[in-house]
Amino acid sequence: MPTPTPPTPLPDVEVSAGSAAGVPVAVLTRASDDGPAQIGPGGDELGPAWAEAVGLAGKAGEVRRGPVDAAARWAVGVGAGEPKHWRGAGAALARAVNALLETRPDAGDAVQVELPADVDAEQAAWFATGLRLGGYRYRVTGEDQAPRLRSVRLVVSERDRRERIAAAVKRAGVLAAATALTRDLANAPSNVKDPAWLAKSAVKAIGKPKGLTARIHDEKWLAEHGFGGLLAVGGGSSRPPRLVHVTWSPPNAVGPHIGLVGKGITFDTGGISIKPNEGMHLMRTDMAGGAAVLAAIGAIARLGLPIRVTALVPCAENHVSGSSYRPGDVVRHYGGKTTEITNTDAEGRVVLADALTYAHQDLGVDLLVDVATLTGAMKVSLGTRIGGLFTDDDALADRISAASTTAGESLWRMPLLDHLAAEVHSDVADVRQCPPGPGAITAALFLREFTGGLPWAHLDIAGPARADRAYADVVPGATGFAARTLVEFVASYGS
Repeated sequence: MPTPTPPTPLPDVEVSAGSAAGVPVAVLTRASDDGPAQIGPGGDELGPAWAEAVGLAGKAGEVRRGPVDAAARWAVGVGAGEPKHWRGAGAALARAVNALLETRPDAGDAVQVELPADVDAEQAAWFATGLRLGGYRYRVTGEDQAPRLRSVRLVVSERDRRERIAAAVKRAGVLAAATALTRDLANAPSNVKDPAWLAKSAVKAIGKPKGLTARIHDEKWLAEHGFGGLLAVGGGSSRPPRLVHVTWSPPNAVGPHIGLVGKGITFDTGGISIKPNEGMHLMRTDMAGGAAVLAAIGAIARLGLPIRVTALVPCAENHVSGSSYRPGDVVRHYGGKTTEITNTDAEGRVVLADALTYAHQDLGVDLLVDVATLTGAMKVSLGTRIGGLFTDDDALADRISAASTTAGESLWRMPLLDHLAAEVHSDVADVRQCPPGPGAITAALFLREFTGGLPWAHLDIAGPARADRAYADVVPGATGFAARTLVEFVASYGS
């Protein structure tokens, strides 16, 4: 079945010294505490009578159509001008343009915006992020597609400021592309997206920047090398597992060798511990953590960050058949440690255990970060817009939290409770898969057993990896959450 080929093209955002003739104009507006909305450059046609008639408030994400036949087609609110407001404004404008093109394909797929003199590089970058991602759409269809927003010109007259803004907008474009690629991979339907497809498509999409190498290990290699957890989880499917191994080795690397590990479950039935039908269709996104890791290392390479990074994504389909692994099984992981299986629907930690061990035992990483849509308990704890951060290392927690703030992705640090650590151990194996207690915390404690004592952090993104409605630059479906955070985290070691 033909599906969109990743990566999805995003609108081009250029920074220019002057406006272009004949291109529709969007005017920025700001909320005011003590009067009408402030109207930015290019808004001479947006007079008080028009503003009152449309109820112009300038709040973040507000988009109004300009007067008929005016050069200013759109008025776009940026609220108080906080980063989230700029991102929301760009996304809202992209959606408004796309909505108009649905009914008027000849309305023009380009727009230009003159940035006010006090807009800095960070604000412009967030605006560009919203423009690029707010109109994202993944759709498998035989119908002809309506045109979409193709390009945006940001007009900045002052040369020095223009150069700073252009550099920030360019960097933001790499991060937006990583988010979009994560969405593409996670949104792909699972009748197409088996482990082999995910591995090949991701490696192809991230490309081959100099210094980036990629290998895909098949089920024979996994069996020869003892990846028992990955083979057990993937054993119930006719579509065998894969391990994706990507390395970024820049010249004159500084800082630690960072290992990024992502869960790559291409579909999760729950196995013999089968899930209820309600919500199971969402399990096509159960590899969102792995997608974020692969998109992030591609962006890290494109940005030329001077830090060595290894990315591992164990890919498997957790299915039901006569060869499925069972509750009560004992699985021997890579490296020899054994796990007592108690719930085949807790498969993510089983495949991550193999990859975490391989990373610290054989690949020489200095610290580990894993990312996974791991537990429903995390959604209960933090909802659907915040991910959980687990680590014993305060400095690592601070660095990741700062990276997530810079990336505009919310994480909340969760406890690793000492009194629950003993519950991980099993009477019949080294560890048990699902210790009693708070599900997200005990899952993290299980993973810690496979980190070899290295500095380690676990990001449980079960909530924010997917969305059922639009907000900020997020659209329904896979969100691309964590890709930008991982890039900013790695970048922090080079600054």
